[in-house]
Amino acid sequence: MQTTFLGKILHTPIVLASGVLGNNKAILERVWENGCGLPTMKSIGPAPREGHKNPTVIDLGNGMINAVGLPSPGYLNMEEEWQELSGRTFPINASIYGGSVDEFVRVAEFVSAKGPDFIELNISCPNSDKHGMIFGVNAQSSHDVVAAVKKVIHVPLIAKLTPAAPDIASIAKACEDAGADAICAINTAGPGMVIDIESRSPVLAFKKGGLSGPMIKPIAVRCVYDIFKAVSIPIIGLGGISTGKDAIEIIMAGATLVGIGTAVRYRGISVFDKVTNEISDWLAAHDTTMEKIRGAAHREVR
Repeated sequence: MQTTFLGKILHTPIVLASGVLGNNKAILERVWENGCGLPTMKSIGPAPREGHKNPTVIDLGNGMINAVGLPSPGYLNMEEEWQELSGRTFPINASIYGGSVDEFVRVAEFVSAKGPDFIELNISCPNSDKHGMIFGVNAQSSHDVVAAVKKVIHVPLIAKLTPAAPDIASIAKACEDAGADAICAINTAGPGMVIDIESRSPVLAFKKGGLSGPMIKPIAVRCVYDIFKAVSIPIIGLGGISTGKDAIEIIMAGATLVGIGTAVRYRGISVFDKVTNEISDWLAAHDTTMEKIRGAAHREVR
């Protein structure tokens, strides 16, 4: 099921969400071989960062809550990974983060020179003290960081947004106006909290964390729906996508590509092939195509 995205031909419309796996060539190649059209690297930061102490991830049954905390070796300490990835036969999306516009620019310029196919700006992490939502909840700051990064990179730029934004459509429009080539929506929802009533304390070491998995799919669908009405650039829709029917739903909301993250835990590494096949089966059963159903929810008369 080939899909063209920003001039690049992908063998499926399925994207691996950032932060689920890692930056190792072997694992990224494995998800690609299992039906992922575009593997996204774990977010790369401006300096070495250990992330939060354990416990960092809790399975809630209908989703997960995590406060991993953006662990990263730092962009200057990944030469071995970049050397391995230079010989790849598959596309990659490099996710980056920073605590200031200057940090974003510095990391983006360096990473762009390493030859990823896309760069994704993580301006939407809900479980870090310093990074992420300080940009993604404000249209002006989102515009500023996208515009600054766009000047120093030579690959398409994707802005990853947070559902915590009061008006995510206006954030997406600000990113488009600043030069973003695509929008990725959404990052984890929250922050949320889980308290152990026996110990009377938060379960996560960081206390609060981002929610992912099936529980947030309706939020993701609504966000993509709102963004589609506001921008003309393509959207990667993710958040709680576990099945082909989930994917069809978010495509009807306006997504061009479909991201998968938490579902890797629930359905295994073959989830990419499974969802691709489920999409194909649904399209065949309804005698239609992805192009025909994209944004279809906006055309429905109720």
